[in-house]
Amino acid sequence: MSQKRFRVAVIGASGYTGADLIRLALRHPDIEIAALTANAKAGKPIEEVYPHLAGYGLPPLVTNDQVDWNSIDVAFCGLPHATSAVVIKELPKSVRVVDMSADFRLRNTQTYEQWYGKHPAPELQEQAVYGLSEHYRKQIASARIVACPGCYPTAVLNLLLPVVAAGLIDATDLIIDAKSGTTGAGRSPKQLTLLAEAGEGMGPYSVASHRHSPEIEQEMSVAAGAKVTVNFTPHLIPMSRGELITSYARLTPGASVEECRVALLARYSDEPFVGPPPEGSYPQTQFVRGSNRIMLNAYADRIPGRVILIAALDNLVKGSAGQALQNFNIMCSLPETRGLEQVALFP
Repeated sequence: MSQKRFRVAVIGASGYTGADLIRLALRHPDIEIAALTANAKAGKPIEEVYPHLAGYGLPPLVTNDQVDWNSIDVAFCGLPHATSAVVIKELPKSVRVVDMSADFRLRNTQTYEQWYGKHPAPELQEQAVYGLSEHYRKQIASARIVACPGCYPTAVLNLLLPVVAAGLIDATDLIIDAKSGTTGAGRSPKQLTLLAEAGEGMGPYSVASHRHSPEIEQEMSVAAGAKVTVNFTPHLIPMSRGELITSYARLTPGASVEECRVALLARYSDEPFVGPPPEGSYPQTQFVRGSNRIMLNAYADRIPGRVILIAALDNLVKGSAGQALQNFNIMCSLPETRGLEQVALFP
């Protein structure tokens, strides 16, 4: 007897994360894509919005209120913050949700409102679990709402949580230098992502004010057992997808760089998607492009008593849609790698 296929809906299917979720889900043997919503483009076939998705028999784009939600098992939500929660709170309680927005990532709604404005559905926060797959599997498995982390926190937290939890670095002295491709800004037209503006150059943005900072601090504080505030600066780099994190940290007294490496290797030794690059090389975005992998490791600094930690991932896959599908697998008691076996595209 064949296993049940889960009927899923992709809310916000016309965005980059929605499109990448569709791309991955098309090759997932246990998923039936039953509905695609995109209110502004409702009535159009998905291939008119994304020609690379033509020929797969996908349903047309519709409005949210045109979906028979009682026939849906799981909804993937790729809407912007503040919009996502409004839609999710109207769904039947029988529909489990994998949310790729920021609406349920912050456990404290007051913190959310400091960074994002009034929360549209604070009453649902208790139902939500932070969806950092490698660190919250047990909670994800039984959750109704899984709040997938942002792309930067996914890379930063997988890189730093093991060494912070082991007491190997000083969590009060962290510099996080982050760089992302332009898809991290979404598909809506913006001046900073125009080819003439973003091409042939690189620059910082949201300096000392990026909304992923409180998300990183929330999880780092749990690992450190004390309040952590990070120095986090993102940069836009002239490529479509990919993310590189370089973090500079002070070792705690008696700790070594080798212990940091061992802690990372030990923590992720059984993980299918997280691990170090080959010996003698560094994590690079082109080594993980199009895959659900994170490459990470620790390296000696020239300055005694300090360590440099580096991670790379694809911001649209492991940083968003891939991690969402990984969380879906956990929620549905499926093999975690199902639908995510893609090898990175190189060159």
